[in-house]
Amino acid sequence: MKKFILVFLAVLIGLFTLEMLTAVQLHVVQPFTGWLATLSAALITPFDSDVVAYGRIIEHTTNHFAVSIEAGCNGVEAAIVLIAGIIAFPASLRDRLLAIGLGFITIQVLNILRIISLFYLGQWNEAVFSFTHLYLWPVLIMLDVLIVFLLYLRYLERRRAPVAAA
Repeated sequence: MKKFILVFLAVLIGLFTLEMLTAVQLHVVQPFTGWLATLSAALITPFDSDVVAYGRIIEHTTNHFAVSIEAGCNGVEAAIVLIAGIIAFPASLRDRLLAIGLGFITIQVLNILRIISLFYLGQWNEAVFSFTHLYLWPVLIMLDVLIVFLLYLRYLERRRAPVAAA
């Protein structure tokens, strides 16, 4: 357990440090965040053609309500926590890479739902938007990280379990 915690913390600190580098922000994080805004708007437009995305902002062109996807709201930090847990737990490289890929996708799918829901909650009720944005969704995203990690551990346990003789 001590080794897991030490590796987890080392990877966590290393990845957060890497994420904060100007070059990584400029060439990876910001373009990714813009892509999230574009994808979110693209998912909305079949149902609401008055939505546009530019940069990391999603705006309703009729009422001009907009949300900006900022640091901490793009799922990158949640993915870093998951990646640190996956790397810290002993497993094959294949299993780790598979878990990181599927986990990242899972986090981002939920994050896109988060972005879209906040976009509409903000147009409906500012107090509900604020509560949901500041309290509910952060908990749900980290719960997603925990569930993905627990499913990964269960997958590893099943792979390591000996096959019962018939």
